[in-house]
Amino acid sequence: MVLALICGSATACNQSTTLQDAVQSVISEYPGATVAVAVRDASSETTLDILSDRSFHAASTMKVPVMIEVWKRVQAEHLVLDSTLEIQNSFHSIVDGSLYSIEEDTDDAIYERLGDRMTISELVYQMITVSSNLATNLLIDFLGAESIQETVDSLDAPGMRVLRGVEDLKAFDLGLSNSTTARALATLMEAISQGQAVNASADTSMIDILLDQQFNEMIPAGLSENTRVAHKTGQITRIHHDAAIIYPHNAPPYVLIILIEGLEDGTDSAALGASITRTVHAALRDGI
Repeated sequence: MVLALICGSATACNQSTTLQDAVQSVISEYPGATVAVAVRDASSETTLDILSDRSFHAASTMKVPVMIEVWKRVQAEHLVLDSTLEIQNSFHSIVDGSLYSIEEDTDDAIYERLGDRMTISELVYQMITVSSNLATNLLIDFLGAESIQETVDSLDAPGMRVLRGVEDLKAFDLGLSNSTTARALATLMEAISQGQAVNASADTSMIDILLDQQFNEMIPAGLSENTRVAHKTGQITRIHHDAAIIYPHNAPPYVLIILIEGLEDGTDSAALGASITRTVHAALRDGI
C-alpha cells in the first residue's frame, strides 16, 4: 500500500501523519474494502493521499468532467446553455457501433420526455443532481468522449479516463470502462473550487449544481447539517464513490475524495465513507 503526505510546514506534516493514521484505522474496520482517500486543504497546507493513484471504475464520478466540458464550450462561445438536444434512448457501442439503450437509471422523469427536447443546462443538472444516465449519454454523444478526455488531460488529471457513455455492455465486457483515481478527482474538484477548471463564473455555476446533489448518504452524512457539500457520487455493484468540495460554516473549504471497492452492501460502504468524512473533518476543522 502506497501512502503519500505533502505538507507545507512541520505542523501541517504532523497533522497529516495523525490524520493518515486515523483514516487508516477507520478503513481497517472494513477488511473487505479497497479504499482510496485524497484530501486537499489549502488553508492548512494539508494533502493526504491513500491509494490515490490506484485506478477504480469511475461509476458516475465521470460525469464531473462531462460537466466541465460543457462549461468550457460555453466559455469559448461554441455552445449556448439554452440550446437543446432531442431526448432519445439509442446509442452506439464504442466496440462495433451497434445500438444499445439505457436500461437502468435513477432519473425516471426524463423518460417521460422521450421525443421532446431539453436544454443543455437541464441535461447537465439532471446528470449531476440525480445522476441521470440518459442525460449523460446524450451529452457525451453531443460533446464527444475524446474532447472530454482532452479537457481532463489539460487539467492535469490523467487518472480520469472517459472512454464512453453509460451501459455500453459490449465495451464493459471487453474491459473498456471509464476509470478514475482519487488523485484525478481531487485535481478536478480542487480546480472547480478555485475557479480554475474553466473560469470563476463557470466554476461557480458548476458548484451551485454540485450543491444540489440528491444522493447524500456518504460524505454529507458524516458532517453537520450546516456544512454545505458540493459533490458527485458514483455507485455500481461493489463500487461506491463520493467526490466533494466541503464548505464548513465560517471556515475555508477543502476537497475530500473517497473511492470504495469491494463491499456488496451499499449501506456498509456509505457508512465507511461517512466515518472517514467525520475523521477527516474533525482533524481539519475541529469543532466546526
